[in-house]
Amino acid sequence: MNAPLTWEQTARTLAVEFASRAAAHDAEGSFPFENFEALHQAGLLTLAAPQTLGGQGATLAQLGAVIGAVGYACPATALVLTMQYMQHRSMGRAPPARSWPEPLARKLVAEAAAGVSLVNALRVEPELGSPARGGLPATVARHTPQGWRISGHKVYSTGSPILRWYSVWARTDEAVPRVGNFLVQAGLPGTRIVETWDHLGLRASGSHDVVLDDVLIPHDHALDLRAPADWVGGEPWLQVEMAVMLGALYTGVAQAARDWLVRFLHERKPASLGAALATLPRAQEALGHIEALLLTNQRLVASLARDADEGAPLSAVHSGLIKSITTGNAVQAVEQALALTSNHGLARKNPLERHLRDVLCGRIHTPQDDSARVAAGRLALGL
Repeated sequence: MNAPLTWEQTARTLAVEFASRAAAHDAEGSFPFENFEALHQAGLLTLAAPQTLGGQGATLAQLGAVIGAVGYACPATALVLTMQYMQHRSMGRAPPARSWPEPLARKLVAEAAAGVSLVNALRVEPELGSPARGGLPATVARHTPQGWRISGHKVYSTGSPILRWYSVWARTDEAVPRVGNFLVQAGLPGTRIVETWDHLGLRASGSHDVVLDDVLIPHDHALDLRAPADWVGGEPWLQVEMAVMLGALYTGVAQAARDWLVRFLHERKPASLGAALATLPRAQEALGHIEALLLTNQRLVASLARDADEGAPLSAVHSGLIKSITTGNAVQAVEQALALTSNHGLARKNPLERHLRDVLCGRIHTPQDDSARVAAGRLALGL
């Protein structure tokens, strides 16, 4: 009798189908709804939620493996899934790190188990930019007898075509404002999606604008309200989880580029050479460099995930550096592949140019390279 598939093996099986559609979704800028139906049917949408809330309670290492497998095939799908996993893991945090009302958390996990139901944080704004850079959000939550009324404009709302829930970063209208997350159900009166996403990479991620105009939500949908100063520095556990999953995602993209390159080097036989490009020492050395970059990433991601799963002390500074290193290595690996393949690598009939466009997006996620390095430098200087 065959042993049941692991979650990573299940993801790799699904990834074959995801990869067959990735080029079309990229060209059209269309959202891969069918991928999420497949993920739901396989039970992977609730993988990160704690067992106490009805989820499967996967370890961070297991989640990274799943994200890497999906990222290999369709990084846009993997990014939306990453955001689902981040939100579900946050539900299980002990106070004060987690302030999800338990009935609300159970409701969202149950919905994801029953059907295609996803949640993501809506944080970035046209004026504010990334909240990680500081500043109060322009999105305002007004406390009324009926509930909170939310008004604002969010950009880069990854997965917006399929999200059932938004965790909206906003400030209160109090004399001394508090800042935090407000859970808003997609489709409520006053919510609308503005289809603005027309990006170089991750074109299938549906990262459109979401506008909220006096949207009414219950009082208990305010998830975590704090004084602005209490948010400075972020949450170490959040930084670690993002570093693992984003590192795995973009390493998956680079691995896909590497695998295509290997096939190309064996198949390409220039008449002037009379043999495959794979026989050239220059090609072998360049591929060896790519192998070193990918091995470094795999080791770093695995080590960080293991530390987190074993309860070792977490450092936001170190995880920020790992995120910066792994995404940078992934970009460099794909660029190396492009340098070996010349015009073939840039031809739209081949996937390498798409992998390059997708992997470049890794640099944009928080923390960006300059922030990660400044934080590490200040720590080293004792500042």
